Amino acid sequence: MMMMIMMKGLYSRSSVVFMFVLVFLMWVHVDLAEGGDTNGLDYISWEDLQVDEQRLALKYNNGVGVIIVDQNGKGHSKTVQGAVDLVPVNNRQRVKIFIYPGIYREKVLVPVNKPYISFVGKRNATASAIITWNSKSSDKGPHGRPLGTYDSATVAVDSNFFCATEVTFENSVVATPGGKGMQGVALRVNSPKAMFYRVRIKGTQDTLLDNMGNHYFLKCRIQGKVDFICGGAKSLYEKCRLQSVAENYGAIAAHHRNKPTDDSGFSFVGCTIRGTGNVYLGRAWGDYSRIIYSNCNMDGIIIPAAWSEWNHPNRKKTAVFGEYQCTGRGADRRHRVPWSKSLSYAEARPFMEKSFIDGDQWLRL
Repeated sequence: MMMMIMMKGLYSRSSVVFMFVLVFLMWVHVDLAEGGDTNGLDYISWEDLQVDEQRLALKYNNGVGVIIVDQNGKGHSKTVQGAVDLVPVNNRQRVKIFIYPGIYREKVLVPVNKPYISFVGKRNATASAIITWNSKSSDKGPHGRPLGTYDSATVAVDSNFFCATEVTFENSVVATPGGKGMQGVALRVNSPKAMFYRVRIKGTQDTLLDNMGNHYFLKCRIQGKVDFICGGAKSLYEKCRLQSVAENYGAIAAHHRNKPTDDSGFSFVGCTIRGTGNVYLGRAWGDYSRIIYSNCNMDGIIIPAAWSEWNHPNRKKTAVFGEYQCTGRGADRRHRVPWSKSLSYAEARPFMEKSFIDGDQWLRL
């Protein structure tokens, strides 16, 4: 009899333990489904750019893996920076920051010690969540010295495996022709690997400081006047709209590359170029600047010469500026500078695929 009682008690306790383990595993499954433990798989996927908005609206998310930004106080934070601050240092899970529609007037830093962060706005409403500020390079910083272009950024991303969708990054400074210290960065990207899908990046001079790392911009709209895509990163821009708002003269891209061994460059594939003014396709910021346009449609705003060595004649021999099968009035190469290149398919192909940015290693799209 005693043995039967002991066995019954043991069975009862085992059942409780089993049920506890089962519930725990179910909780972990829900947590990972929403938050996404990386488990050593360092890549960006479509899932990282998605939030179940209906679930958020019904308040079923319980704050698991998603931080809600709502300037009306109905989320976890009223500011985007406040949401970033809530992410644990050296986190190993994907954390999605869902930004409700609104104009968020703030500067935001996503630091290097907070990887795997997603900025997600309302689906099909890229213009509704706007992060904006108005710093320019000549403004005085906290130590009384000019900020410089680097620190003028409205949003600065230093963290690895960052991604964003349906959000607008803006610097509202309006650069005047010939003005000094008017550089105003909307988005600065120092992330080793980052992806931007259906985002808007608005400014006038040095709008996007694509500074360093491997980056993928897909179906984005980037707007500016002078060098509005600049930096030394290795980036693929696919099916983006490059919008010039120049009154007179301007330039789309200025790539910084000082040595032929630097593994960097800007590649534009299937993009459209629209807007106003007369603009260069690119300017050589560094002796070995590298910019390629493939299968792009160019409006008539492109200056016929298209490319500038930035008053450094020696760069005509070393800069890599090329075009492959572009269309539109601005794609006429009859008056291009002779040191730019009309590429063959074999020459253009390495710049046209995600392998250009080693995307097969960190993109799962």
